[in-house]
Amino acid sequence: MPPTRTPAAARRTALRHAAPALLAYAGVRATGLLVLTLWSHVRGQDVRRALAAEWDAEWYLGIAADGYATELGTRHDANNLAFFPLYPLLLRAVTPLSPLSPASTGLALAVAASLLAAWGVFAVGDHLHGRRVGVLLTTLWAALPVGLVQWMGYTESLFTACAAWSLYAVLTGRPLTAAGLAVLAGLTRPTGVAVAAAVTVTALMSSRRPRALAAALLAPLGWLGYVGWVGLRLDRWDGYFAVQRLWRNEWDGGVRTVERMRQLLFEDSTPESFLLVVTGTLLASVVLFALSVADRQPLPLLVFTGVMLAVVLGSGGVYFPRARFLLPAFPLLLPLAVHLAGASRRLRALALTGAVLGSAYCGAHMILVWPSAP
Repeated sequence: MPPTRTPAAARRTALRHAAPALLAYAGVRATGLLVLTLWSHVRGQDVRRALAAEWDAEWYLGIAADGYATELGTRHDANNLAFFPLYPLLLRAVTPLSPLSPASTGLALAVAASLLAAWGVFAVGDHLHGRRVGVLLTTLWAALPVGLVQWMGYTESLFTACAAWSLYAVLTGRPLTAAGLAVLAGLTRPTGVAVAAAVTVTALMSSRRPRALAAALLAPLGWLGYVGWVGLRLDRWDGYFAVQRLWRNEWDGGVRTVERMRQLLFEDSTPESFLLVVTGTLLASVVLFALSVADRQPLPLLVFTGVMLAVVLGSGGVYFPRARFLLPAFPLLLPLAVHLAGASRRLRALALTGAVLGSAYCGAHMILVWPSAP
């Protein structure tokens, strides 16, 4: 009888199996960082603050240092209760142990989370279609137009890590592990509701055993817990949604999204190039979701990406961050990864090279030229 592998040995074996994907991921992101560094040098700009301490990163640093607001207020875009707590809590816990500044510590956390996320993305692709597809899926995720956000002091990397490993746990028959990770996802971003939905729907449809029912009940508790806590903190049942209204983030079923697309594509004679990238990403995501349905992807992946699209496209809030909001929806890239896996080596090389260079350019443009948040 062969000796039983220890959990540590199993993790080392899994890491070796995922190594090509992680190296590809790091290479893509390093290429983007190199282009950004060279471009910023030519322009005479220092991008370190933009990566680690501006826009959303500044809000998370403030929460880690000073905590959350205690009143709703009336100012637009000013209440930090709109930002979910897991990342700033991690930042608060790690900063005293780090030799780095809080901003650099937050950036290091995001980079570390991105590697965990890349490993989880690979694990899903590898489980469904084999190692080659897993590597391609990870590479495509790294090379998304706004992939640079994965190495910024933002929450997309942490959220993707929680989501990817939760979905992997669902696919491999571990509902309670999936639910626990869904709780963490629900404490990281508003779209954590998509991970909870994937776990809950799959658990309810696959089994009525106590473990599955427990997972179905547990999965939404992170998102519900934070929303409920905000309500208690503001002493009103709709406290979180009132905060979102101050940030102009009400859900309108996609009316504002369609209107903005129409303006950019058919009325604006000089549209911002970054907004065209956002629009292209949103339209491509809808097409890729249709392909995912046609490919009969597993139910948890379809629920996850479907709810993500419904939340992001259905929001009446600001338009320009929508591509970033969809960055964690990596299963949408599975049809492309499967197709590339069966393509010729030349076509695969051309497609990946174009994606990597395009991502590097878009990321640098997003930081150096686009005047607002990613």
